[in-house]
Amino acid sequence: MNILVSGSLAYDRIMDFPGRFADHILPDKIHILNVCFMINGLKENFGGTAGNIAYTLSLLGETPNVIATAGRDFEPYRQWLRQCDIPAHNVVIIDEELTAGAYITTDKADNQITAFNPGAMKFPTKFDLDFVQPDKAIAIVAPGNLDDMYDFIKVYKQKGISYIFDPGQSLPMWNKEQLTEMISGAKIFISNDYELQLTMEKAFASLQELAQMAEIIITTKGEFGSTITRYDNGHLDKMDIPAVTVENVCDPTGAGDAYRGGLLKGLLMPGADLEHAAMIGSTAASFSVETYGTQNFRFTRETFNQRFEAAFGKAAY
Repeated sequence: MNILVSGSLAYDRIMDFPGRFADHILPDKIHILNVCFMINGLKENFGGTAGNIAYTLSLLGETPNVIATAGRDFEPYRQWLRQCDIPAHNVVIIDEELTAGAYITTDKADNQITAFNPGAMKFPTKFDLDFVQPDKAIAIVAPGNLDDMYDFIKVYKQKGISYIFDPGQSLPMWNKEQLTEMISGAKIFISNDYELQLTMEKAFASLQELAQMAEIIITTKGEFGSTITRYDNGHLDKMDIPAVTVENVCDPTGAGDAYRGGLLKGLLMPGADLEHAAMIGSTAASFSVETYGTQNFRFTRETFNQRFEAAFGKAAY
């Protein structure tokens, strides 16, 4: 099966400030703000929606096809993808730009100041989907270049390719007509609970109306698990999937992408069952929250199945 994962590739550069931002920002001077924070150090992690989802899929034994743009500094990331057995031949390099980067500074009170440079993500991949056989492909459209997101979905619908639409951070950029068009025809529309509310406001649509546009609505809710919603015979049918609990939650960043990777794995299995797929997603997310960064967690098939069975009473795959 050809797994098409489009979205972003980015370097996450994370810095820790040993004090509190509030102690260095004068409320009556914010109109002329000029501050400098001396940090303890900088950690660079591989990230981006496409990279994170593909990474989880690779741990689950799949070989996803990453569709994204990157900059002239991409080589270390390319080597990492190769190490994870993730092909990077469809990553388009924009030589005049840097790979997208998030610069995140966190203080002692867990307040964050983030700057994001889209860099190469400003450019569409213009990936040619003509070679893709609809009955042998599944796609996820995650936050990335807006032109790619919109154009890929148009082609997926034209070719009859099943796709998951995950607007995420791109939501503020879409108008009602665009958002409605991209949701309509999706196999799955997935978002967290905040993004779902924002989607309904931007699309001027109720949950029931959204559930009539997409085949399935999946809403992730952090420690409260996720909900699968369908429109069936004039009413909403909901199914709750519990979160897989862990002893130590270190960093929730990237857990949503891990869930999406696990969900895709479940959908690819013979006799795919949506509830089971969501459980795989929940289990993948549990490994993600135990480590700092979005592609630093590890599991084997054995350790994954052990955790899945402890949570759900059966093997995952």
